[in-house]
Amino acid sequence: MSKPQRVSLAEMSRATGKMLAQGDSLHLNAGAAPTLEDLTKSLHFSPGDGRIWLNGQRMQLLHTTSLGALRRELLESIGADRTRGLLTRVGYSAGSRDAQLLRERWPDAEPGSLFAAGPRMHSLEGAVKVEPLHFEFDFERGTYHGEFLWHHSSEAEVHTADFGVGTEAACWMQTGYAIGYTSAMIGRLTIYREVECTAMGHKHCRLIGKPADEWDNVEEDLRFLNAESFVSTTAYGGPGPQQAAVLPGDDGRAYGDKEMVGVSSAFNAACHMLKRVAPTAATVLFTGESGVGKELFAYMLHQIGRRKEQPFVAVNCAAIPETLIESELFGVERGAFTGASQSRPGRFERASGGTLFLDEIGTLSLVAQGKLLRALQEGEVERVGGVRSVKVDVRLVAATNVDLREEIRQGRFREDLFFRLNVFPIRLPPLRDRRDDIPLLMGYFMRHYGQKHQRRVTGFTARAVDALLNYHFPGNIRELQNLVERGVIFADEDGPIDLPHLFTSGEESQTSYFSLAQTGGLTSHGGALPAAGASAGSASAGALLDVLPAMLEQEAGQGQGWSLDHLESTLILAAVQRVDGNLSAAARMLGLSRAQLSYRMKKLQEAGAKLQPG
Repeated sequence: MSKPQRVSLAEMSRATGKMLAQGDSLHLNAGAAPTLEDLTKSLHFSPGDGRIWLNGQRMQLLHTTSLGALRRELLESIGADRTRGLLTRVGYSAGSRDAQLLRERWPDAEPGSLFAAGPRMHSLEGAVKVEPLHFEFDFERGTYHGEFLWHHSSEAEVHTADFGVGTEAACWMQTGYAIGYTSAMIGRLTIYREVECTAMGHKHCRLIGKPADEWDNVEEDLRFLNAESFVSTTAYGGPGPQQAAVLPGDDGRAYGDKEMVGVSSAFNAACHMLKRVAPTAATVLFTGESGVGKELFAYMLHQIGRRKEQPFVAVNCAAIPETLIESELFGVERGAFTGASQSRPGRFERASGGTLFLDEIGTLSLVAQGKLLRALQEGEVERVGGVRSVKVDVRLVAATNVDLREEIRQGRFREDLFFRLNVFPIRLPPLRDRRDDIPLLMGYFMRHYGQKHQRRVTGFTARAVDALLNYHFPGNIRELQNLVERGVIFADEDGPIDLPHLFTSGEESQTSYFSLAQTGGLTSHGGALPAAGASAGSASAGALLDVLPAMLEQEAGQGQGWSLDHLESTLILAAVQRVDGNLSAAARMLGLSRAQLSYRMKKLQEAGAKLQPG
C-alpha cells in the first residue's frame, strides 16, 4: 500500500466540487440516475391488449392535432383563463406523478441527478425537448433556481397553428408539468414562469423557476393552479417578512382567516362538489378518515354559501357526555336540573339562520339520534325543562370518520337519521391519495410554525423530503402538521429539518438512514438497504475495511488519535479515490445512496476537516 498523505481542505474542496459538478450535469455516470436509455427500457408496448406502460404507469398516445382541437374548443367554450387553469392543473398532476414514479423506480439516485431525469421523461413522452441552462438547489438552505430552454414545444406548435403568433406564452400544460415535477422532487412549491415562447414569436420557449415565496405577485400563478377561487393563493407569501398563516385552533378564536391548500386532482374534485352544493340549503355529510380536514371544509362551505353573514356553530359530538348532549344541542330552562341556574339557548338556537356543524356524528347514542332526528324533521327544538317549542332555521352539516352504513348494520346508528343526513355526501380523500399536495403543505406548515415559534428553518433535507413523500400518513393532514411543527422545533436555527427531527414517536418511516458502527461499517436504521446494491456494497465495503489496519497503524505511529468522525471521513475519501472519483460507485461501496455521500462530503468541507486517505 502506498504511503498515506494528508489532503488539505482546499484540495478536498476542489475535488469534491468537480465530482458534484459532474453529477449535476446531464451526462451522469452509470448508476447515478436513470439515463435516457434506462427510461426508454421502462416504456413497454402491449398492442395485443391495447396498453402502453411507462414505469408501471399506463400511458396513451395522443395526436397533437387532437390536443390542439381540445385546446381550441376549451378556449372557445370556457375562455382563456379557465382553459389555462385546467391545462396547468393537468400538467401539474402529470409532473408530480412522473416525479413519484422516478423516486420509486430509482430510490437511491442522488437528488440532483434524479432531477435531471425529469426533462428526459418529458422528452420521451413527446411533449418537448428540454435544454437546461442552469439549475441548482440546496436542501439545507431551502433554495432552488432553474432556467431551461424548450425546443419543439408541441403545445406552442398547436396553439400557433390555430391562433397564430400572439402576445402571451401558451405552454400552459408544460409549465404545470414543470411545477408539479419540481415541487414533488424537492418538497417545496416551486413556481415556473414562461418568459419567452415560440407562440409569441421567440426562437425558443424559455422557463424560469424558483420557490413560490421568492416570486412577486405569486397569487397570479397560483390562481391557475387552484380549481376554485376559495382555495388559498396567499398561503405561500412572497418576498420579505410574512405574517404567520392562521390554522384552525391556533389563534384562540373559533375561526379566523382560514386557508385551504391543495392542487391535487382528489382535492380539486372535493372542492368542485363543495362549490356545487354551497349556494343551496341542502344538508351535507362529509365522510373521510380522521385528520383529512372535514371541519375546515365545513367552514368553507358556510363561507361560500348564502348564509356566510350568519353564525357558524360547530359541535364535536364525541366531546360531549351523553347526559349533556340534549341540553347542549337544544338548550336548557332555568331550574330544569340541579345546577341549571339560568336559561340558555342550545347550539340549534345559536346557529339559527346560519350553519350548524355536527362533527363525529357517528358517536351519538341511539337516544340522542332520535331527538336529533325529530328536531331536523320538525324544524323546531324544545329546551330541557321547557314547555314550548322554538322554531329554528339551520343548515345542517355533519361529518363522520366511520362507515355509517356499517354502523346501521351493527345496530349502532339509525337508518332514518342516516337518510336525513345523506342528502349530499362529500368524501374527503386521505393524504395518501393526494400526495401531489404534500410539498405544498410541507412548505405551508413550515412557514407557519417557524413564525409561531420564532424559529427560522431553511427547508427539508433530501431524506426528509423522501420520507414525507413516501409516508402513509395514518393521521392525514393533522399528522403532517404535527410532524412539521416537531421538525421546526427540533431543527437547528438557520438549518434544515432532517429525518431524525420528524419521526421521533414510533412512526414507521420508509427511508433508511445510516451511522458508522464500531467495526467501521455503515449500519442502517429505520429500514433495509436496497436489495440491488446489498451484495456489491457489502463486498466493496469489505475491501475498504482491509485498508483500515494500515491506516490505524500509520496514524498511531504519528501520535494521532482516532475518532468516529475521523474514521468516517477517512473511509469516505478512501472510497472516492479507489473508484477514481465516481461518486455513485463510492456510495455503493460504502452502502450509502449518492445523495447521502454528497451530503457527508459537503459537511466535511464546511467543517474544515483534513482527511487522511489510504
